[in-house]
Amino acid sequence: MLSLNLNGEDAYVGALKNRMQHFQRKMLHGEKMKFNKIVIFGVGLIGGSFALGLRRANAVAEIVGFGRSTLEQAIQLGIIDRIGTDVSLEIHNADLVFLATPVGQMAELMARISPYLGKNTLVMDGGSTKGDVVLAAYANLGDKVAQFIPAHPIAGAERSGPAAARADLYTGKKVVLTPLPENSPAAVLRVRRAWELCGAVVSELTAQKHDEVFAAVSHLPHLLSFALVHDLSLRDNREQLLSFAASGFRDFTRIAASNPEMWRDICMANRDALLAELGSYMQELEIIHAALNTMDAAKLEEIFSQAREVRGNWAQQ
Repeated sequence: MLSLNLNGEDAYVGALKNRMQHFQRKMLHGEKMKFNKIVIFGVGLIGGSFALGLRRANAVAEIVGFGRSTLEQAIQLGIIDRIGTDVSLEIHNADLVFLATPVGQMAELMARISPYLGKNTLVMDGGSTKGDVVLAAYANLGDKVAQFIPAHPIAGAERSGPAAARADLYTGKKVVLTPLPENSPAAVLRVRRAWELCGAVVSELTAQKHDEVFAAVSHLPHLLSFALVHDLSLRDNREQLLSFAASGFRDFTRIAASNPEMWRDICMANRDALLAELGSYMQELEIIHAALNTMDAAKLEEIFSQAREVRGNWAQQ
């Protein structure tokens, strides 16, 4: 995977925040933002919930969906108003285009929409990795890259498709923006407000820092959950093992029910950071293995106690 050099972007994000605050002060207090038209590629849990969240806020007039055969269901559920058939006709006058597909599809979609983007059309994604998406934007959006604001909603569920979408999915949940140096404060603010209208709490990171953080707290846990269930699935007595599995197994493996295609793309896209986190975890397992092998009960209790304390403090936040 190509590496993305974003040294110094932390300073840029800080400066951008200051400019955004100045821009916000110029806006009327409590001003209602309204989108005339939003186009969503991938009307499933993430894209569909964004649509429903804006509908609940009465902040969008029309939503057009592109994607797979489930779009008819999305219309029936009131998520979208129309199914898009021609990108050139739908993109040029859209206020916002949301790429809510697996990250592996982003580059192709950016190349597809780039020729038809109107000068006032903003584009954002919902991918769980940002370095690869930013590289794809520079490679495929050309001189329109300033219209692309990378985003990552930190919300989800095991279910997928339009039927899984909920208007309250983002209420109280974090959304991370990783602005580009080319983004204007007004463009970033408009995307921020869209997520806030869905009830989200919006933060900003650099793309590099984002991928490092989420390799540790999201991508690695998913990898471990998939690995445990896969390991059990290969055993001759798997039915017996699963018949005795209780809430602990259910809690730990819940995320192994997530979309395999999406998580394949995430793991490959964030390969470097994930390999580093996996290496660190393997060292931790070696320590636990050694403690068990030498019957070092004190070491196990020390590890368990520290983990329990950190987990308890985090849960109370």
